[in-house]
Amino acid sequence: MSADMRSLAVTALVQADECAVLRVTGELDLRTEQAFLAEARSVVSAGHRFLVLDLTALRFCDSRGLSCLLALEWLCRRLEGRLLLASLGVRMLRLLVGTQSLGVFSCYPTVGHALAAVPHASRPVWPPEPEEPQGTEDPDREAPAGGPSPT
Repeated sequence: MSADMRSLAVTALVQADECAVLRVTGELDLRTEQAFLAEARSVVSAGHRFLVLDLTALRFCDSRGLSCLLALEWLCRRLEGRLLLASLGVRMLRLLVGTQSLGVFSCYPTVGHALAAVPHASRPVWPPEPEEPQGTEDPDREAPAGGPSPT
């Protein structure tokens, strides 16, 4: 993680061919805007023209962060996709209302609601399948050749 991303983390929760869900955690401001844009643009450039941002854990967003979101909105629309904002907190809603930019974005109460607005063929499975913890063995799986046989 770069020094610019210390107070911001972008985590891919799930991806499909044309859609990705990213969780944005921390602060989106002057210090983190370039790293955030680089990360988000790389996801969109990889073919994910529908981008859902889960903002549940976004603690702070200023005008620079808003400019980043507007740039992503423009990029997704240019690729005939959409930027969808999910789980906005009170502060984020105040920022969008105060700057009269709420109508620019597609905002949803949850990631599930946002994904429902994505074309079905592009939509990833939600919620994501839980990963099997490492070290856990499936009792129905056969033992490797030469290993102990299941009893």
